[in-house]
Amino acid sequence: MKSLALDRVDRRLFMAGVAAGGLAIGGGRRADVTIFHGGPIRTMEDARPAAEAVAARGGFIIAVGTLEQVEAVAGRGARRVDLQGRTLLPGFFDPHGHVAMVGLQARYANLLPAPDGEGNDIPALQRITRDWMTRHEALVRDTGLVIGFGYDDSQLNERRHPTRDDLDAVSDAVPILFMHQSGHLGVANTAALEAARVNAETSDPDGGVFRRRDGSREPNGVMEETALFAVMGALFTRLDAEANRQMIVEGARFYARFGYTTAQDGRSSTETCRMIGDLAQAGALPIDILSFPDILTSTDVMTTSLYRRNYEGRYRVGGVKLTLDGSPQAKTAWLSQPYFIPPEGQPASWRGYPAVTEQQALDAVDLAFRNDWQIEVHANGDAAVDLLIAAVREASRKHGARDRRPVLIHGQATRLDQLDDLKALGIVPSFFPMHTFYWGDWHRDSVLGPRRAEVISPCGSAWRRGMRFTSHHDAPVANPDALRVLSATVTRRTRSGDILGPDERVPVEIALKAMTLWAAWQHYEDDRKGSLAVGKLADLVLLDQDPVTIDPGRLAGIRVSEVYKEGRPVDLG
Repeated sequence: MKSLALDRVDRRLFMAGVAAGGLAIGGGRRADVTIFHGGPIRTMEDARPAAEAVAARGGFIIAVGTLEQVEAVAGRGARRVDLQGRTLLPGFFDPHGHVAMVGLQARYANLLPAPDGEGNDIPALQRITRDWMTRHEALVRDTGLVIGFGYDDSQLNERRHPTRDDLDAVSDAVPILFMHQSGHLGVANTAALEAARVNAETSDPDGGVFRRRDGSREPNGVMEETALFAVMGALFTRLDAEANRQMIVEGARFYARFGYTTAQDGRSSTETCRMIGDLAQAGALPIDILSFPDILTSTDVMTTSLYRRNYEGRYRVGGVKLTLDGSPQAKTAWLSQPYFIPPEGQPASWRGYPAVTEQQALDAVDLAFRNDWQIEVHANGDAAVDLLIAAVREASRKHGARDRRPVLIHGQATRLDQLDDLKALGIVPSFFPMHTFYWGDWHRDSVLGPRRAEVISPCGSAWRRGMRFTSHHDAPVANPDALRVLSATVTRRTRSGDILGPDERVPVEIALKAMTLWAAWQHYEDDRKGSLAVGKLADLVLLDQDPVTIDPGRLAGIRVSEVYKEGRPVDLG
């Protein structure tokens, strides 16, 4: 029988733990050792994909194998957790999301459509908002602001965005801001527009649009991209530092409820990084948070102690983020060919638009490579992906080849020929296959058309090319629902039941790696996270069913039972 595996750096970590902590091998008593057994254990390790038991001590895994092997290491008196048939996996690792904004989602009115909410028509959005205002009178009074998150015009019965007039019907006295589920559009009522000093004389900012009333310069309340972000910036000053800190903690806890033990805050501001750092010092974070501040606005963070390879208080800054375009479901992503059906008021040639100039993109990637910063680049449309490829190719030529591991975030409309360039340049694709469920029908019928929609988030093609990819939820664009991510990556089933691009499906074992081991590798953390192996952190998730053996059509219905961070249960609230 194969002995207990102690491989790579795991052996050194394990023996260091024995020397420092006096771990008993064999017959000693160590009550601070916990053995997990009694259900399927999926390790994500190729050499031992399944195990009977796992033991943890001091936050680290000290044994993986048969129950007999693990008991021999753990010794007598070890605490036992009987899985009772539940499945143990490494905790999910978020390859891309916005944990601080998830706190906003968790705190304010939920406008999401089914199955995540009840926002299926404009009257429902109005009712949900009024009900929320009634339940949170003190918060509305203290902040003078109402926020609703998650409406989706593609799922509303009216098939249009709500307008300032629809929001004014809820209240014309207090500023109200509705955030689109994509995070790239929003709607403001008249009071919010006035508070942000937006009116008929306000010009559209670079990389954004204030939509106008027909035949008028007067804003109709709908805002795209940088126009939205400008209004958000003006309104969010009403939220004090304590409210923002609470949102960060609530966001991290919300992630944990879905089985994540590491969350990301992409495109962080300097102030957000500092707030998360303060929370980390205070021991307030239930799980690890990894920030990627905006390279165009917040590189000052990269000169502080927050930028590091190791976590302190469950927080670190890992690199920088660049955004090249918008959202395909909002039809602001930058495509090389026109949208199947252009958005209202746009010509048939509409291809979306870039969020930055070509020179800004080239300079940003050059800056990251020059400083050996890992850079994660939001590029949804294939024209934006072309720009990313060109920028990385030029920066690699100029600064030499190193393992900088640049990341393509989303890559929804990535062409298959672009995958070869990504592989050659060492660009890691982090795809968003949840789109196949939430917006697959919309992409097929309105955004990209049947042919291009078949290959959105081309996980299968990347896998067949031998590429490690990751898959994310981009929360709060969708709930940080790990099992919904898994289901979409494996089945690519749309809301209507269509299979969008069957060739881009991958086996469940590969989809799980994209959310655990490969996600940890994307961030240089696979030596300590992402699989159940000796020496790695005891970051664990218990599921009520086994994703490897269940019918793939039922993956989204699996529920998280418990989450352990460094061997200790996380309070899921």
